[in-house]
Amino acid sequence: MAASVRDTIKWGVTLCAALSASTGYAQAPVVNANGGSELEQRIVVLERIVKSRTEMQHRMQTQLDNMQNEVDQLRGAVEVNTNELQKVLERQRELYLEIDKRVEALKQSGALTSTSSSGAVSTVPESAPASSVQVGESEAYESAVNLILKSREYDKAIPAFQSFIEGFPNSEYAPNAHYWLGQLLFNKQQWSDASEQFNIVVNRFSSSTKRPDALLKLGVIAERNGDS
Repeated sequence: MAASVRDTIKWGVTLCAALSASTGYAQAPVVNANGGSELEQRIVVLERIVKSRTEMQHRMQTQLDNMQNEVDQLRGAVEVNTNELQKVLERQRELYLEIDKRVEALKQSGALTSTSSSGAVSTVPESAPASSVQVGESEAYESAVNLILKSREYDKAIPAFQSFIEGFPNSEYAPNAHYWLGQLLFNKQQWSDASEQFNIVVNRFSSSTKRPDALLKLGVIAERNGDS
């Protein structure tokens, strides 16, 4: 009887130990499974962060590329405008040199005319008034041109050319006088008055060497005014 009781107790202890062991083994995978799920969530979050930063860097690089392209285009436009401006300035220099040469030629011509007229007074007195008018015309034009080329008194040059045109409307210097008056008004951005002078050169003096320059200035004025 005592032996049977001991055997029953041993069997009970063994069964309890077996149940405890099986319970411990069954709980371990649950812990590992929970831990693995949290790690996967962290990995997913990190992947999202990395992807977001990559997309942001890509957008920034695209914007930088676009800005660089715009800068290159602006540099190209500046270079083109600079070249065109240099051409215009060179053309203006050539025109000033041409005017200067003509002024010098007029000085010499005026001196010769004055000498010949003074020598012809005793023989042909009636020709003196015509020569004096011619000298007055040349001197008036030369005086107006010198206000531009020498003293650079542009504000005084405007009434000087206006007076010359009024006094000598049919002069051989009339196309140049109208053009330079238009140029002076153009520099003061008086577009309407400048256009009037350039149109006179184009319409009344079609054979003048100033006609192409006057047409060019009319085109510039039309562009400034937004005309098509």
